[in-house]
Amino acid sequence: MELSVTLISAGLLIVLVLLLKLKSRKSVCLPPGPTALPIIGNLLQLDRRAPFKTLLKLSESYGPVITVYLGRQRVVVLVGYDAVKEALVDQADDFTGRGPVPFLLRATNGYGLAISNGERWRQLRRFTLTTLRDFGMGRKGMEEWIQEEAKHLVARLNTTKATPFDPTFFLSCTVSNVICCLVFGQRFSYDDGSFLDLLKIINDTLKFGSSPWGQLYNIFPRLMEWLPGRQHKVFANVDKVRDFIMKKIQEHQDTVDPSSPRDYIDCFLTRLSQEKHLPTSEFHYENLVGTVLNLFLAGTETTSSTIRFSLSVLIKYPKIQENMQQEIDTVIGQERSPRMEDRKSLHFTDAVLHEMQRLMDIVPMGIPHYALHDITFRGYTILKNTMIIPLLHSVLKEEKQWETPWSFNPQHFLDHNGNFKKNPAFLPFSAGKRACVGESLARMEIFLFMVSLLQRFTFSVPGGPDSVDLSPEYSSFGNLPRRYNIIATPRL
Repeated sequence: MELSVTLISAGLLIVLVLLLKLKSRKSVCLPPGPTALPIIGNLLQLDRRAPFKTLLKLSESYGPVITVYLGRQRVVVLVGYDAVKEALVDQADDFTGRGPVPFLLRATNGYGLAISNGERWRQLRRFTLTTLRDFGMGRKGMEEWIQEEAKHLVARLNTTKATPFDPTFFLSCTVSNVICCLVFGQRFSYDDGSFLDLLKIINDTLKFGSSPWGQLYNIFPRLMEWLPGRQHKVFANVDKVRDFIMKKIQEHQDTVDPSSPRDYIDCFLTRLSQEKHLPTSEFHYENLVGTVLNLFLAGTETTSSTIRFSLSVLIKYPKIQENMQQEIDTVIGQERSPRMEDRKSLHFTDAVLHEMQRLMDIVPMGIPHYALHDITFRGYTILKNTMIIPLLHSVLKEEKQWETPWSFNPQHFLDHNGNFKKNPAFLPFSAGKRACVGESLARMEIFLFMVSLLQRFTFSVPGGPDSVDLSPEYSSFGNLPRRYNIIATPRL
């Protein structure tokens, strides 16, 4: 009898708790959004090749803060500069969480800077920013590395003798060599077959991540692990990059001198040795491999794709190319290597380079954030474990921020006197505490490489400017530019 009463009381208590929980959830004001179907959520409503376009369209009906479901994952989308800035900058502490993106989790085994949170993220980000700055990121030392690499690129382009060639892997080698100097302490030859294989893997990995198949993996990872498909080859290839990194780490372990670090790996190994007895330290082997993989992948393809897209823009608009060359000739000439301090005198060139990045919109949905706790934002509640997408596409193409958002227009970054002007809505690297750690390096690379190329070459394609299509070849996680065989004609 007593047992029955106890069971009934326990049952009533459970029901009461569930009712109270249900009532509290009903009182929560979630951001509005379209009705979702069981299991698949709102997937059928999304443009599978450009989901960010659907999200932008939905904001017209539901406002700048909307809720959608990607499968069973609840996602809050922030649309427009005001909403994105308010979240990532004004409420930065609430939005520092990084979403557990299955594709990135699988590639990094869950370690490293890019997808970490809490104390791991704080320790790795602080260390990475400090170390990269110590090795010259954003400073004169790094400028000299890039200038030297630009000379290698110019020499390689000279060997094409004004005949059509695909610049993809030349540019990948050039950009990757900069991050390799920082991380591995060495550069690689443009003819190094093993290095070229790694660059192809990086290129193919980003293509997969930006394909509908790659997005399906992020939504249904367990199912996609079981199903046959390209994902298995992609991850097998990523493991080859990991093997390369682990080999380089082993070489460093055998030769490291704590008193004279050569690069990022040396600095990490020294810190690992210093803190190996601290149970709270995040400086261990798995985080070293994961973070180096993050830097190697992110530091190669995004910047090289941006430069490749920029060349397509110059070919599409030859008058813009000519005007940039005239300005560069006036300020620098054709012999001296460009320096970062030249940028303040190259107003038109700087404006064009900014506009190229704005138009390209390389990561339209940004890297997802994550609600590590319930967040109150603009009168709504963003529940814990909600994925948060800061729709950078909506910022870079917002009509109230840009006069002609959908077309190439360097005047977006020029005042009435022809001087360069900033626009706070220029956020290709995101904003706030999770903004890209390599932003200053990428800005330096884009400027120095592009000016170096325009000093020495005029770019064209066999089919003429009208044959160039600036719309992306792949568009989802990343907007990847179309590939063209271009002609680099030496300037007299």
